[in-house]
Amino acid sequence: MHTLYIDFLIRNLLFKFVKFGAVGFSGVFIDFGLTFVFKEFFRVQKYISNAIGFMTAATSNYFLNRIWTFQSTNPNVVFEYTEFIIISFIGLIINTAILWFLVSKLKMNFYISKIFAIGVVTLWNFAANLMITFNV
Repeated sequence: MHTLYIDFLIRNLLFKFVKFGAVGFSGVFIDFGLTFVFKEFFRVQKYISNAIGFMTAATSNYFLNRIWTFQSTNPNVVFEYTEFIIISFIGLIINTAILWFLVSKLKMNFYISKIFAIGVVTLWNFAANLMITFNV
């Protein structure tokens, strides 16, 4: 019985992670699209362009994760959103640090570096939002 419950919890957690990943994948299009537009067309500095894309995607991801991934019924949406954005902002710091290191120090392509940074930050965002924002 105990093993079945643990198996259920693991499957439920993995299912949430897959849903979180799908939402995040949609956010990648928003993030990359806005980053590209601001950096290449409007000539905004690359790390500021990255922040614009990242935070816009984070807002979209909050609403999709609230409704679909975690099915939150928390009536205090403003507080929940604030927690999500704070976690996303920490993720942005991690993302920017990884980007800076890979681009400036290792001379990697900006967009390839961004893919790697997104992968790392996805793990941070899922764990932190699972434990803090949506407190599952």
